[in-house]
Amino acid sequence: QVFLVESGGGSVQAGGSLRLSCEASGHTYNCMGWFRQAPGKEREGVATIDSDGNTKYADSVKGRFTISQDSAKNILYLQMNRLKPEDTAMYYCANRGGSCDPSVRAAAWNYWGQGTQVTVSS
Repeated sequence: QVFLVESGGGSVQAGGSLRLSCEASGHTYNCMGWFRQAPGKEREGVATIDSDGNTKYADSVKGRFTISQDSAKNILYLQMNRLKPEDTAMYYCANRGGSCDPSVRAAAWNYWGQGTQVTVSS
């Protein structure tokens, strides 16, 4: 069993920054990722990182968001810069085995955190 706990969400003005954290416990699979879900919309992949440190990003966040991990502490991070109102959503940490890409549908991920809210005002 894997447990994922996110933190770091909050409210920020457009152009600001936030850093999300996800603390993992248990034996995680090779791929960690961040997803987000805005009201009335489907959950979408934001960024992924595999056990070799390879990262991938959704086009909407490339150049603004950075995913990283501290393997020794089992903590996943998402540094979000130049935030936009359209980044407003609940952000989730997730874990899966196999291919590691934010385009992998949400149903194919094995474990999820409870989410942390990010609100960006204009």
